[in-house]
Amino acid sequence: MTEAGQKSAAENSRGPTGRIAKVVRRVDPIGWLPATAAVAREAVRHPRDIAQAGAKYASTMAKVPPASVVRLFKSDSVPPVDPGPRDKRFADPTWDANPIFFGIRQAYLATCNLVDEVAALGKENVDQMAVARAEQFIKLLQNVASPTNFAPTNPEVLSKAMQTGGKSLFSGARFAADDLRHRGGRPLKVDRNDFEMGKTLAATKGQVVFRNNICELIQFAPQTAKVHQNPVLFSPPWINKYYVMDLAPERSLAEWAVRHGRTVFVLSYKNPDTSMASTTFSDYLRDGSINAISVIKQITGANKIDIVGLCLGGVSATIATAYLAAKGDESVNSLTLLNTMLDYRDPGELGMMTDSGSVTALEERMSTKGYLSGDDLAFTFDLMRSRDLIFNYVVSRWLKGEPPPAFDILAWNEDSTHLTAAFHGEYMRELYTANALIKGDFVFDGVTLDLAKIDMPLYMVSAINDHIVPWQAAYSAVNAFGAPVRYVLSSGGHIAGVVNPPTPKAWLEIAEVGPNPDDPNEWREQATRASDTWWNDWITWSEAHGGPMVAPPPMGSKKHPPIADAPGSYVLT
Repeated sequence: MTEAGQKSAAENSRGPTGRIAKVVRRVDPIGWLPATAAVAREAVRHPRDIAQAGAKYASTMAKVPPASVVRLFKSDSVPPVDPGPRDKRFADPTWDANPIFFGIRQAYLATCNLVDEVAALGKENVDQMAVARAEQFIKLLQNVASPTNFAPTNPEVLSKAMQTGGKSLFSGARFAADDLRHRGGRPLKVDRNDFEMGKTLAATKGQVVFRNNICELIQFAPQTAKVHQNPVLFSPPWINKYYVMDLAPERSLAEWAVRHGRTVFVLSYKNPDTSMASTTFSDYLRDGSINAISVIKQITGANKIDIVGLCLGGVSATIATAYLAAKGDESVNSLTLLNTMLDYRDPGELGMMTDSGSVTALEERMSTKGYLSGDDLAFTFDLMRSRDLIFNYVVSRWLKGEPPPAFDILAWNEDSTHLTAAFHGEYMRELYTANALIKGDFVFDGVTLDLAKIDMPLYMVSAINDHIVPWQAAYSAVNAFGAPVRYVLSSGGHIAGVVNPPTPKAWLEIAEVGPNPDDPNEWREQATRASDTWWNDWITWSEAHGGPMVAPPPMGSKKHPPIADAPGSYVLT
């Protein structure tokens, strides 16, 4: 661009249009509104198709009243609009048996179909990212408009109001007012009053044995007379509290490993504030994962350690392992990755937040405080799954007046953390946007990393319902390493797939024979399912690589004495 052009662009960015665009990016960092507008502009170029869709809609709506009357006499009559897969919002039998509610539901479904058909006309000549964002925004609006979200058109709400003499509606209104006043209008999902850090959450006994300005390192106390020689480092994501890996008694992966003779350490990261605005992805790697390896070796006297990384913590564990391998340091003995994405070619729904425009919008949003609020980040994720994570609680809490449940996973999920501006920019642009790690272009501390140099026992777990790290996206990196990977597909989602203790509902799929194919669907065709948790499979694999049984190491050392009892202080920030 010429100097004059650069000056003009700069002036425009400071002019009214530029300021309006900046405000829009702050309010809508994902870019839903401009994407939907682009699809709408393309759709209106097809007036004949829109007219046909409108005629079809009118015809369907004309069939709804007589079909509703038929429901008085024949409950299994064929509806004008196919309700599609089971939708728990309409699970109450009244939606099928009662003519009025049958008609309301049919009208809603017909309207949703009309909107989808018109939106489909706008896909041509529109960027696929914009199409995906528009579809997501349209789905959000459809979820907002669902008749289940309004008391007069929700039979379950009306029934409970009748049963309680209207008290449920009064309680719901009180809950709604409280949420509007204290939570910005977001319904409370969980009752955290029954949870206490160190007792019912993050309860595995241990000591903080190291602390710097980024993280604490917790060493869990042994629970067996002998332990495997190689200690284990749990590497959680630093954009969440560590205790997702030590959730609650009998539901803690850390406790599970300790009970099976492993010496376990876990990183607990400080919740960033304005003073940490300049803390980068490299800082987290250097002062977190890599430094922890050195501290653990000094405390235990072990030459090798095993690492278990979750999500972003899996990314940092992989980078640390590749970095040490490139330098000829063989400290890492094995690597386990849980719901971790290393190849960002197809990142799923999160891809809508990771293009250059979205990254810039979020950076502008963080410019004042120097970090992205954990509440803002959590709300964005909630919007992406609004049916389950917002409107489900609108109905139960605001309309039915039901107090929130006391559920440990939800309690952890509500305990959000911030995201530093410097980390966000570096991580998003290098990994999500440039996909530098899988391409072999990622440089850390002057070293270009090559995942093929990670030549050691490798274990990967993905969850079938994970919408943060789709299992196919996680699987796509399975052949990037220098050694075969034991890949496991598990029941659950991004969190329930990790908090996966033995239960009758747990299952896993493994392809035991031959190398992993490049195609995840081909892998799944070869895999067999077992009614078991991956915890059992992993601990057997882990013990095989954990070294001989020895006496447990001391808690801390002279150089790194215990500082405080677990769960430490950073988890409380």
